Amino acid sequence: MWLDAGSGTLANLQRHIGLAELDAIVLTHEHPDHWTDVEGFAVASVYVLHLPPVPVFAPAQLRDRLQMPDQAFIWSEVGDGHEVRVGPLSLSFSRTDHGPETLAVRAEGAGRVLGYSADSGPAWSLEALGPGLDLALCEATYLRDQEGSTRHMSARQAGESGRQAGVPRLVLTHRLPTVPAALSFEEGSEAFGSPVEIARQGDVYPV
Repeated sequence: MWLDAGSGTLANLQRHIGLAELDAIVLTHEHPDHWTDVEGFAVASVYVLHLPPVPVFAPAQLRDRLQMPDQAFIWSEVGDGHEVRVGPLSLSFSRTDHGPETLAVRAEGAGRVLGYSADSGPAWSLEALGPGLDLALCEATYLRDQEGSTRHMSARQAGESGRQAGVPRLVLTHRLPTVPAALSFEEGSEAFGSPVEIARQGDVYPV
């Protein structure tokens, strides 16, 4: 399952699986940094590999933003409170505090649970994904000095969200490249009450 497909993710996906092994794509919202690489996948799928269409689960508005062969995908619109299955995984969705309709994802399978915040401001919390999260990926776009400037979370707010949700492991992601990782780690860990992890390309986080 390919969860959000921003620039660079198609190349990294192929470090782990072949494109023919992909069972589904989940896109959380219409901002381009979360979907642009599906266009490259569509070209490879239809014109090079001749693959069968792949299921895509996404908010209603997103399909109209993409310019690609329709035969690459089977689209299913999802929204707040919806539940779907992808193979052995059960997915549920929660609308976050962001501009366009944006869906956080709870992925559950084999007795383990992953939570993914997608993009959100602090008016939404990881608690909305329900209890029992074993690992949470939470956006932490900037630091506390920029809180309130956009509908995103700071590292401090992400740490608080993880602590309030009772998450044992919290990985901060979606960090602006101008924000030093060390400061994000320090601020997030203080709010979380224990060390957080900073998402890095190529790292693996067992659930």
